[in-house]
Amino acid sequence: MRTTLSMHHIARIEGHGNISLSIEDGRVSDVKMNVVEPARLFESMVGGRPFTQTSYIASRICGICSSSHVITDLLAIEQIFGVKTSERTRVLRELLVYGSFLQNHAAHLFVFAAPDFEGLDSAFPLAESAPELFNGGMAIKALGNELCTLVGGRSIHPITCVVGGFTHEPSRDDCLAMADKVAAAREFCEKTVDVFAGFKVPQIETSGDFMALVENGRYCVVGDTAAFASDGARFVAADYADHIEEYAVDHSAARFSRRASTKKNITTSALARVNLSWNELSQPARLAAAKAGLRPPARNPFLNNVAQAVELVDVCVRCEAMLRWLAFGEGTSKPVDFEVRAGRGVGMTEAPRGTLIHELEIGEDGRVKHASIITPTVHNLGDTESSVRTLADLLAEQGASEEEIRLEVGKLVRAYDPCLSCSVH
Repeated sequence: MRTTLSMHHIARIEGHGNISLSIEDGRVSDVKMNVVEPARLFESMVGGRPFTQTSYIASRICGICSSSHVITDLLAIEQIFGVKTSERTRVLRELLVYGSFLQNHAAHLFVFAAPDFEGLDSAFPLAESAPELFNGGMAIKALGNELCTLVGGRSIHPITCVVGGFTHEPSRDDCLAMADKVAAAREFCEKTVDVFAGFKVPQIETSGDFMALVENGRYCVVGDTAAFASDGARFVAADYADHIEEYAVDHSAARFSRRASTKKNITTSALARVNLSWNELSQPARLAAAKAGLRPPARNPFLNNVAQAVELVDVCVRCEAMLRWLAFGEGTSKPVDFEVRAGRGVGMTEAPRGTLIHELEIGEDGRVKHASIITPTVHNLGDTESSVRTLADLLAEQGASEEEIRLEVGKLVRAYDPCLSCSVH
């Protein structure tokens, strides 16, 4: 007996996508993760344009990860021009990334994911049934907006972050006021870890290989080296194409990616970062994670929700420290001098949803000759498809109804926090 389950326009995710499941004699025979968004052509859009415009164009790929796209693009350009930025610039860039973590994780956890575990169809009933939880989550989202505005000039598509530094810095008083706000938010974020750790989830494991940026002594979100969890292999940004390969599938408008040497799926996410940089988490975040039962190696993709909550705690700790350092530290973030030259550069950052890669080739005239972008969702699509198969197999063996399978598969896809619009950039 063969049954086909078609899930059209999966709810509460960014963008539009479908899943088709075929179950034959109690086993899943086929799974297709079908991204139906049209191509948006951002890589072509920057072609022929001066390097001064590319980061602003790239930021329009996403309204949540716009800071990450700007910074990743600038890192690629600075690699080509041989630009060395200051420590204050690095700190300000990390604050921008962490602001988008607050924005994204709060929206994902409280608007997209939480209704799943409360048996609700959307966040609107949650706002009525658990107003303290919902309003607290939205306050964290608003705090992320405020932090991005303070550092980047506005809450999305930042304008102060440029090649070599920043055109504007927040004042000492503004830094200290924001430091107090993020410190005060930590208690709610710690409660969030407990809430999401308490939700019952199916016991499955991803078959993919976790990947994230790493750096000894730092929880790395802006860097140059990534690693795979399975064997600890590392690679620098410039060599990414030797380790990651994109490939097309006939059932999706988005390309998928995988590890080149093993052909294994890749998982890049908050869960990947926690797995690879557990020892670099702040002490309060590591304590919250351990209390929640989240310790590496954690391979259940549903635990990405818990990992995002743990990162909220970590962000509060780190941002308070960085903001106070900015208030009293020395140095400058003013853009450094540089000379335009031809070459190829690659930037890597940790966007909220995972590792983001930008490759640029610039000519002697300062115009872009080639651009390539791999977003976190592209990394995750193959693993999402594989985990859906694993989950559906488990549920079919347990005799779950079609409606139960649809419900749990939807939860799983949302746990990956996909941005399907970004995947067809």
